[in-house]
Amino acid sequence: MTTADPRPPVPHRVATTVLTLLVPLVITAVGVALALGWSDELPDPVATHWGTDGADGFMSLTGALAVLVATTVGTSVVVWALLLVGGRDASIRRIGTGTTVGLVTMLVVLVVGSLELQRGLADATAAPTIDSLLGLALGGGLVLGVVAALLVPTDPASTTTAVPPADAERLPLGRGERAAWSTTVWSPAAVAVAAPVVVLQLVLAVALQTWVLVAVAIGLGALLASMLVLRVTVDARGLDARSPLGWPRLRVPLDEVVAAHADTVRPLADFGGWGYRVGRDGRTGFVLRSGDAVVVERTGGRTSVVTVDDARTGAALLNALAERSRVR
Repeated sequence: MTTADPRPPVPHRVATTVLTLLVPLVITAVGVALALGWSDELPDPVATHWGTDGADGFMSLTGALAVLVATTVGTSVVVWALLLVGGRDASIRRIGTGTTVGLVTMLVVLVVGSLELQRGLADATAAPTIDSLLGLALGGGLVLGVVAALLVPTDPASTTTAVPPADAERLPLGRGERAAWSTTVWSPAAVAVAAPVVVLQLVLAVALQTWVLVAVAIGLGALLASMLVLRVTVDARGLDARSPLGWPRLRVPLDEVVAAHADTVRPLADFGGWGYRVGRDGRTGFVLRSGDAVVVERTGGRTSVVTVDDARTGAALLNALAERSRVR
Protein backbone atom coordinates (compact mmCIF):
# COMPACT_ATOMS: atom_id res chain seq x y z
CA MET A 1 0.00 0.00 0.00
CA THR A 2 1.49 3.35 -1.05
CA THR A 3 0.89 5.79 1.77
CA ALA A 4 3.39 8.62 1.77
CA ASP A 5 5.66 10.76 -0.34
CA PRO A 6 9.43 10.19 -0.25
CA ARG A 7 10.81 11.00 3.16
CA PRO A 8 11.84 14.64 3.74
CA PRO A 9 15.23 15.54 5.24
CA VAL A 10 15.78 14.91 8.94
CA PRO A 11 14.89 18.16 10.75
CA HIS A 12 16.89 20.17 13.29
CA ARG A 13 20.32 18.83 12.38
CA VAL A 14 22.12 21.82 13.90
CA ALA A 15 20.32 21.41 17.23
CA THR A 16 21.06 17.68 17.16
CA THR A 17 24.75 18.38 16.57
CA VAL A 18 24.94 20.89 19.41
CA LEU A 19 23.04 18.80 21.97
CA THR A 20 24.19 15.30 21.07
CA LEU A 21 27.78 15.95 19.99
CA LEU A 22 29.05 19.34 21.17
CA VAL A 23 27.58 19.30 24.69
CA PRO A 24 28.98 15.84 25.59
CA LEU A 25 32.37 16.82 24.17
CA VAL A 26 32.41 19.97 26.31
CA ILE A 27 31.44 18.01 29.43
CA THR A 28 34.24 15.53 28.70
CA ALA A 29 36.79 18.27 28.01
CA VAL A 30 35.98 20.08 31.27
CA GLY A 31 36.33 16.85 33.25
CA VAL A 32 39.64 15.91 31.61
CA ALA A 33 41.02 19.43 32.16
CA LEU A 34 40.15 19.25 35.85
CA ALA A 35 41.78 15.84 36.25
CA LEU A 36 44.96 16.90 34.45
CA GLY A 37 45.16 19.96 36.69
CA TRP A 38 45.34 17.61 39.68
CA SER A 39 48.05 15.37 38.20
CA ASP A 40 50.74 16.48 40.71
CA GLU A 41 48.41 15.71 43.62
CA LEU A 42 47.37 12.21 42.52
CA PRO A 43 49.01 8.86 43.30
CA ASP A 44 50.54 6.86 40.47
CA PRO A 45 48.77 4.68 39.53
CA VAL A 46 45.29 5.90 40.44
CA ALA A 47 42.43 3.72 41.63
CA THR A 48 39.90 3.00 38.88
CA HIS A 49 37.80 0.18 40.32
CA TRP A 50 36.27 -0.53 43.72
CA GLY A 51 35.05 -3.79 45.23
CA THR A 52 33.50 -4.65 48.57
CA ASP A 53 36.88 -4.22 50.29
CA GLY A 54 37.79 -0.91 48.68
CA ALA A 55 39.93 0.00 45.68
CA ASP A 56 41.04 -3.11 43.79
CA GLY A 57 41.82 -1.88 40.26
CA PHE A 58 44.48 0.61 39.24
CA MET A 59 45.70 2.43 36.12
CA SER A 60 47.84 5.38 35.14
CA LEU A 61 46.10 8.75 35.04
CA THR A 62 46.68 8.94 31.30
CA GLY A 63 45.19 5.50 30.78
CA ALA A 64 42.13 6.23 32.92
CA LEU A 65 41.41 9.47 31.06
CA ALA A 66 42.01 7.81 27.69
CA VAL A 67 39.38 5.17 28.46
CA LEU A 68 36.96 7.89 29.58
CA VAL A 69 37.50 9.97 26.42
CA ALA A 70 37.23 6.96 24.12
CA THR A 71 33.94 5.92 25.73
CA THR A 72 32.26 9.34 25.87
CA VAL A 73 33.45 10.57 22.48
CA GLY A 74 32.70 7.24 20.80
CA THR A 75 29.18 7.14 22.23
CA SER A 76 28.47 10.75 21.26
CA VAL A 77 29.71 10.36 17.69
CA VAL A 78 27.78 7.15 17.07
CA VAL A 79 24.46 8.48 18.44
CA TRP A 80 24.92 11.82 16.65
CA ALA A 81 25.49 10.08 13.33
CA LEU A 82 22.47 7.81 13.83
CA LEU A 83 20.22 10.78 14.64
CA LEU A 84 21.39 12.73 11.59
CA VAL A 85 20.28 9.80 9.43
CA GLY A 86 17.19 8.52 11.24
CA GLY A 87 16.03 11.23 13.65
CA ARG A 88 12.87 12.29 11.83
CA ASP A 89 10.74 11.85 14.92
CA ALA A 90 11.30 14.16 17.89
CA SER A 91 10.92 11.21 20.27
CA ILE A 92 13.92 9.50 18.67
CA ARG A 93 16.02 12.64 18.98
CA ARG A 94 14.98 13.12 22.61
CA ILE A 95 15.82 9.55 23.55
CA GLY A 96 19.19 9.66 21.79
CA THR A 97 20.14 13.09 23.11
CA GLY A 98 18.99 12.50 26.67
CA THR A 99 20.69 9.12 26.87
CA THR A 100 23.97 10.42 25.48
CA VAL A 101 24.19 13.53 27.65
CA GLY A 102 23.09 11.58 30.71
CA LEU A 103 25.57 8.75 30.17
CA VAL A 104 28.48 11.08 29.44
CA THR A 105 27.68 13.18 32.52
CA MET A 106 27.47 10.10 34.71
CA LEU A 107 30.81 8.73 33.48
CA VAL A 108 32.64 12.05 33.77
CA VAL A 109 31.32 12.70 37.28
CA LEU A 110 32.19 9.16 38.33
CA VAL A 111 35.74 9.13 36.94
CA VAL A 112 36.71 12.71 37.75
CA GLY A 113 34.98 12.55 41.12
CA SER A 114 36.88 9.39 42.06
CA LEU A 115 40.13 11.14 41.13
CA GLU A 116 39.23 14.13 43.29
CA LEU A 117 38.81 11.77 46.24
CA GLN A 118 42.40 10.59 45.70
CA ARG A 119 44.05 14.02 45.74
CA GLY A 120 46.85 14.13 48.27
CA LEU A 121 47.13 10.35 48.65
CA ALA A 122 50.53 8.71 48.30
CA ASP A 123 49.03 5.29 47.61
CA ALA A 124 45.74 4.71 45.73
CA THR A 125 44.97 1.64 47.83
CA ALA A 126 43.95 4.10 50.55
CA ALA A 127 41.28 5.65 48.31
CA PRO A 128 37.91 6.04 50.10
CA THR A 129 34.77 4.31 48.91
CA ILE A 130 32.72 5.92 46.17
CA ASP A 131 29.20 4.99 47.37
CA SER A 132 28.08 8.60 47.72
CA LEU A 133 29.75 9.47 44.44
CA LEU A 134 27.64 6.82 42.66
CA GLY A 135 24.49 8.61 43.78
CA LEU A 136 25.87 11.97 42.64
CA ALA A 137 26.86 10.55 39.24
CA LEU A 138 23.47 8.91 38.70
CA GLY A 139 21.59 12.00 39.83
CA GLY A 140 23.71 14.36 37.74
CA GLY A 141 23.37 12.18 34.68
CA LEU A 142 19.60 11.93 35.12
CA VAL A 143 19.14 15.69 35.58
CA LEU A 144 21.31 16.77 32.65
CA GLY A 145 19.91 14.00 30.47
CA VAL A 146 16.35 15.17 31.11
CA VAL A 147 17.30 18.81 30.52
CA ALA A 148 19.00 17.94 27.23
CA ALA A 149 15.98 15.90 26.10
CA LEU A 150 13.63 18.80 26.91
CA LEU A 151 15.79 21.15 24.83
CA VAL A 152 15.38 19.00 21.71
CA PRO A 153 13.16 20.92 19.24
CA THR A 154 9.77 19.47 18.46
CA ASP A 155 8.89 18.21 15.00
CA PRO A 156 8.01 20.92 12.48
CA ALA A 157 4.28 21.43 12.02
CA SER A 158 3.23 19.02 9.29
CA THR A 159 -0.37 18.23 8.41
CA THR A 160 -2.18 16.78 5.43
CA THR A 161 -5.52 17.41 3.76
CA ALA A 162 -5.34 14.31 1.53
CA VAL A 163 -7.64 11.43 2.40
CA PRO A 164 -6.07 8.02 3.14
CA PRO A 165 -5.46 5.87 0.02
CA ALA A 166 -8.41 3.97 -1.43
CA ASP A 167 -6.94 0.62 -0.37
CA ALA A 168 -6.66 1.68 3.28
CA GLU A 169 -9.36 -0.19 5.20
CA ARG A 170 -12.10 1.95 6.81
CA LEU A 171 -14.97 1.41 9.20
CA PRO A 172 -18.31 2.63 7.80
CA LEU A 173 -19.45 5.76 9.62
CA GLY A 174 -22.72 7.54 9.06
CA ARG A 175 -22.92 11.31 8.73
CA GLY A 176 -22.62 12.85 12.17
CA GLU A 177 -22.02 9.45 13.79
CA ARG A 178 -19.52 9.56 16.64
CA ALA A 179 -17.19 6.63 17.23
CA ALA A 180 -14.28 5.75 19.50
CA TRP A 181 -12.19 2.65 20.16
CA SER A 182 -10.20 2.00 23.32
CA THR A 183 -8.36 -0.90 24.88
CA THR A 184 -5.61 -1.72 27.39
CA VAL A 185 -2.51 -3.76 26.64
CA TRP A 186 0.38 -4.96 28.78
CA SER A 187 3.58 -6.92 28.24
CA PRO A 188 3.84 -10.33 29.94
CA ALA A 189 7.26 -11.07 28.41
CA ALA A 190 8.76 -7.75 29.47
CA VAL A 191 7.39 -8.12 33.01
CA ALA A 192 8.92 -11.61 33.22
CA VAL A 193 12.30 -10.16 32.21
CA ALA A 194 12.12 -6.91 34.20
CA ALA A 195 10.90 -8.25 37.56
CA PRO A 196 13.97 -10.45 38.21
CA VAL A 197 16.25 -7.53 37.30
CA VAL A 198 14.64 -5.29 39.91
CA VAL A 199 14.73 -8.07 42.53
CA LEU A 200 18.39 -8.79 41.76
CA GLN A 201 19.20 -5.09 42.14
CA LEU A 202 17.60 -5.10 45.60
CA VAL A 203 19.46 -8.26 46.62
CA LEU A 204 22.77 -6.75 45.51
CA ALA A 205 22.01 -3.56 47.42
CA VAL A 206 21.49 -5.52 50.63
CA ALA A 207 24.44 -7.88 50.08
CA LEU A 208 26.86 -5.07 49.24
CA GLN A 209 25.28 -2.66 51.73
CA THR A 210 25.24 -0.07 48.97
CA TRP A 211 21.96 1.60 49.78
CA VAL A 212 22.00 3.94 46.82
CA LEU A 213 21.23 0.84 44.75
CA VAL A 214 17.91 0.55 46.57
CA ALA A 215 16.88 3.92 45.15
CA VAL A 216 18.07 2.80 41.74
CA ALA A 217 15.97 -0.38 41.99
CA ILE A 218 12.87 1.55 43.07
CA GLY A 219 13.32 4.05 40.26
CA LEU A 220 13.89 1.27 37.75
CA GLY A 221 10.77 -0.55 38.91
CA ALA A 222 8.64 2.61 38.61
CA LEU A 223 10.03 3.32 35.16
CA LEU A 224 9.35 -0.20 33.94
CA ALA A 225 5.83 -0.19 35.38
CA SER A 226 5.07 3.08 33.60
CA MET A 227 6.14 1.63 30.25
CA LEU A 228 4.70 -1.89 30.35
CA VAL A 229 0.97 -1.09 30.65
CA LEU A 230 -0.76 1.03 28.04
CA ARG A 231 -4.18 2.52 27.35
CA VAL A 232 -4.78 3.01 23.61
CA THR A 233 -7.60 5.17 22.24
CA VAL A 234 -8.71 6.15 18.73
CA ASP A 235 -11.29 8.94 18.50
CA ALA A 236 -11.95 12.24 16.74
CA ARG A 237 -8.67 13.61 18.08
CA GLY A 238 -6.56 10.83 16.56
CA LEU A 239 -4.60 8.06 18.24
CA ASP A 240 -3.48 8.33 21.84
CA ALA A 241 -1.40 5.73 23.73
CA ARG A 242 -0.25 6.44 27.25
CA SER A 243 0.91 4.70 30.42
CA PRO A 244 -1.17 4.83 33.62
CA LEU A 245 1.11 7.64 34.84
CA GLY A 246 0.44 9.70 31.72
CA TRP A 247 4.05 9.39 30.58
CA PRO A 248 5.45 8.11 28.33
CA ARG A 249 2.80 8.96 25.77
CA LEU A 250 2.37 8.64 22.02
CA ARG A 251 -0.12 10.98 20.38
CA VAL A 252 -0.89 11.11 16.65
CA PRO A 253 -3.25 14.00 15.81
CA LEU A 254 -5.84 13.22 13.16
CA ASP A 255 -4.42 15.80 10.74
CA GLU A 256 -1.05 13.99 10.74
CA VAL A 257 -2.52 10.62 9.74
CA VAL A 258 -1.58 9.70 6.17
CA ALA A 259 -2.88 6.12 6.51
CA ALA A 260 -3.17 3.37 9.10
CA HIS A 261 -3.11 -0.40 8.83
CA ALA A 262 -2.70 -3.48 10.99
CA ASP A 263 0.53 -5.46 10.92
CA THR A 264 2.32 -8.20 12.82
CA VAL A 265 5.23 -7.12 15.03
CA ARG A 266 8.04 -9.20 16.54
CA PRO A 267 9.56 -7.19 19.43
CA LEU A 268 13.05 -8.69 19.42
CA ALA A 269 13.44 -9.13 15.68
CA ASP A 270 11.87 -5.81 14.64
CA PHE A 271 12.60 -3.51 17.58
CA GLY A 272 15.27 -5.19 19.70
CA GLY A 273 13.04 -5.53 22.77
CA TRP A 274 9.93 -4.31 24.57
CA GLY A 275 8.71 -0.91 25.71
CA TYR A 276 8.88 2.42 23.90
CA ARG A 277 11.16 1.43 21.05
CA VAL A 278 12.88 2.68 17.94
CA GLY A 279 12.95 0.11 15.13
CA ARG A 280 15.80 -0.54 12.74
CA ASP A 281 13.71 1.01 9.97
CA GLY A 282 13.06 4.22 11.92
CA ARG A 283 9.57 3.32 13.17
CA THR A 284 8.85 4.38 16.74
CA GLY A 285 6.21 3.46 19.29
CA PHE A 286 5.07 1.12 22.03
CA VAL A 287 6.00 -2.51 21.45
CA LEU A 288 4.72 -4.45 24.43
CA ARG A 289 4.30 -7.91 22.93
CA SER A 290 4.35 -9.96 19.74
CA GLY A 291 1.38 -9.95 17.41
CA ASP A 292 -1.04 -7.37 16.05
CA ALA A 293 -0.10 -3.70 15.92
CA VAL A 294 -1.64 -0.49 14.64
CA VAL A 295 0.85 1.08 12.23
CA VAL A 296 0.27 4.75 11.41
CA GLU A 297 2.03 6.39 8.49
CA ARG A 298 2.36 10.06 9.45
CA THR A 299 3.29 13.30 7.79
CA GLY A 300 6.99 14.15 7.76
CA GLY A 301 7.95 10.62 6.77
CA ARG A 302 7.31 9.27 10.27
CA THR A 303 5.76 5.93 11.25
CA SER A 304 4.26 5.14 14.67
CA VAL A 305 3.53 1.64 15.95
CA VAL A 306 1.43 0.38 18.87
CA THR A 307 1.00 -3.34 19.58
CA VAL A 308 -2.57 -4.00 20.66
CA ASP A 309 -5.47 -6.44 20.35
CA ASP A 310 -7.86 -5.93 17.44
CA ALA A 311 -5.43 -3.62 15.67
CA ARG A 312 -7.41 -3.92 12.44
CA THR A 313 -10.44 -2.22 13.98
CA GLY A 314 -8.36 0.58 15.47
CA ALA A 315 -6.57 1.24 12.18
CA ALA A 316 -9.79 1.14 10.16
CA LEU A 317 -11.51 3.60 12.49
CA LEU A 318 -8.50 5.93 12.35
CA ASN A 319 -8.65 5.95 8.54
CA ALA A 320 -12.39 6.61 8.58
CA LEU A 321 -12.07 9.49 11.04
CA ALA A 322 -9.15 10.97 9.10
CA GLU A 323 -11.13 10.86 5.86
CA ARG A 324 -14.26 12.37 7.38
CA SER A 325 -12.24 15.23 8.91
CA ARG A 326 -10.97 16.16 5.43
CA VAL A 327 -14.11 15.72 3.35
CA ARG A 328 -16.67 18.46 3.84
